[in-house]
Amino acid sequence: MKTVSKVSVIGLGYIGLPTAAVFADRGVEVVGVDVTESVVQRINAGEPHFVEPNLAALVRRVVEAGKLRASLTPEPADVFIVAVPTPFQDIEGHHWPDVSYIERAARAIAPVLKPGNLVILESTSPVGTTERMCGWMAEERPDLTFPTQKGETSDIRVAHCPERVLPGKILDEVVNNARVIGGITRKCAQQALQVYKIICEGECRPTGARTAELAKLTENAYRDVNIAFANELSVICDRLRINVWELIKLANLHPRVDILRPGPGVGGHCIAVDPWFIVDSAPEEARLIRAAREVNDSKPGFVCAKVREKARSLVKPVIACLGLSYKKDVDDLRESPAVHIVAELAKQNIGRILVVEPHISALPKELQGLDLELSDFDHAMDQANMVVLLVDHMTFLTVDHDILKDKFVIDTVGVW
Repeated sequence: MKTVSKVSVIGLGYIGLPTAAVFADRGVEVVGVDVTESVVQRINAGEPHFVEPNLAALVRRVVEAGKLRASLTPEPADVFIVAVPTPFQDIEGHHWPDVSYIERAARAIAPVLKPGNLVILESTSPVGTTERMCGWMAEERPDLTFPTQKGETSDIRVAHCPERVLPGKILDEVVNNARVIGGITRKCAQQALQVYKIICEGECRPTGARTAELAKLTENAYRDVNIAFANELSVICDRLRINVWELIKLANLHPRVDILRPGPGVGGHCIAVDPWFIVDSAPEEARLIRAAREVNDSKPGFVCAKVREKARSLVKPVIACLGLSYKKDVDDLRESPAVHIVAELAKQNIGRILVVEPHISALPKELQGLDLELSDFDHAMDQANMVVLLVDHMTFLTVDHDILKDKFVIDTVGVW
C-alpha cells in the first residue's frame, strides 16, 4: 500500500472522534464525517461534543494545525474508517442487531471510492457484517470490484478492526491496546495492519474478518457473564440476608477466584448490547450468554423493588438518586441501568425523585416529562429521606456519613 496521506473517519462519536484526532496528531490529514450539523460545527471550532479526558486539548490542537476537519458529506481519501453506532432493537423480546447505520455509511462513501482504497469497519458488528458491507458498496459501485467478489485481486480492500476502548481512557487505549485486524482476505488484513501501525503501540494481530467480528463480541460477552454471576450472587445474598460485599471479599481470598463487583445492572455501548449479537447469530447454542444478559437486564427491576419496599416506611418519600451514567466519572448515559431505574421510580409514583448527576447539565430525553428533578448534591441531601447510590462517581465517595445516618440508604455499588 502506498503511503497513507488522507484518512476519512465516518461517524464522530465516542470512538470516531478520538480515532480521527489521534491519526491527525500523527501528521495524517483527516476528514471526519458526521450526519449531525452541530457536531460538525463544534469539531471545526476545535471543540469535542462529549467529555473525555484530554480529548478537548487534542482536538483543538489538531484542528488548529489544519490536520483535522469535519464535514457532513464524504470525500475522497486513501482509507475510510467506519465508526457508527450498532444498537439493537427489542421486538417482542427478540433483540435484533441494527446495522442500518453501517449500511448508510457504506452507501454514502461508495461514490467517492477509487481503486486502491481501504475501507475498515470499526463498529462492533454481528458476524458477517463486514462481508455485507462489501455487498452494499458493490451495489452502489458496480464499476469497482470488492474482495467478496474478486478476492486478492479486488479494486477495494475491506477489513474489520473492532474498537476495544474504555470511556475515560479512550485516548490511551486507542494507542496502547492490542488490536485485532480482520481482513476479508490476507492482503486486506495486511493493508489494514499498516494503517493501524501509524497510531498503535500495542500488538496488532491479523486474522479473518469473521473471526475479528466474533472476537469483539466474545470479549464483551465474557465480561457480561462474569458480571451476571456477581449480580445473581447479590440477589441470592439479599434473600439469605448476607452481606454480598463481605462475601465476595472472602471468596476472592482464594488464589483462583476473582469475582467481580455487583451493581444496579450493566450499561454502556458494548457489554449491554454485544452479547445479543451472538445470541441472534446462534440462538440455540448461546444459552449461557442469553442467561447472563437476562440476569443483568433484570437487576434494575430488583433495585426498584428494594426502593419501593423501603419507601413504604416513609410518610412522604423523597428519594435522592445519585448518578445516571453507566459507569463512574463519565457523562455517557448509553444503556445506563441508572437511567432505567430512575425512570421506573418516577413512573411508579413512589415519591419525590431528586436526581444528582454531576457530569450533565440537563436530563436526558428518556427522563424528560417525568415527575422528577435534576438537583445538586447538597440540595438533594438536605431534602431526601432516602438515598439510592447508583453510580460510584468520585464526588460521591467522600460523602460525610453523618449526613446519611437519618436516611434510608440503598448502595447498589458497595462503596459506602
